[in-house]
Amino acid sequence: MSDEKPIILSVDRNRRNSELLAQFLAKQGYQVLSAASQAEIKSVLENTNKIELVLLDISGFDRQILSLCQRLQEKAIPFVAIAAPHQAGMQQACLARGALGLLVKPLTAQNLLQLIRNLLQRA
Repeated sequence: MSDEKPIILSVDRNRRNSELLAQFLAKQGYQVLSAASQAEIKSVLENTNKIELVLLDISGFDRQILSLCQRLQEKAIPFVAIAAPHQAGMQQACLARGALGLLVKPLTAQNLLQLIRNLLQRA
């Protein structure tokens, strides 16, 4: 069995949220990369070999983020959409484009962690 930490890409326009998430997940044994813009997302996807899961916070992104969902699905990179309660249309659009799950804010650490574990076990 490999000792490599699973790589998770956190996509969130709020860098502070990404930092907190990265710290939390690092303590749980994950390596977390962060991206806050379309350009950063593209760069990480092009330069990282084995992203095992993407946590995609769609808040603050426009509908162009849906092209990222499509790209992730085409590359067979599993992703979970994270959204505010009022973003029902975007939530559905992400699910239609291959999101394996949907988390609605506010998140609980335990729910997030369990979903990550469940999805990575299936991979």
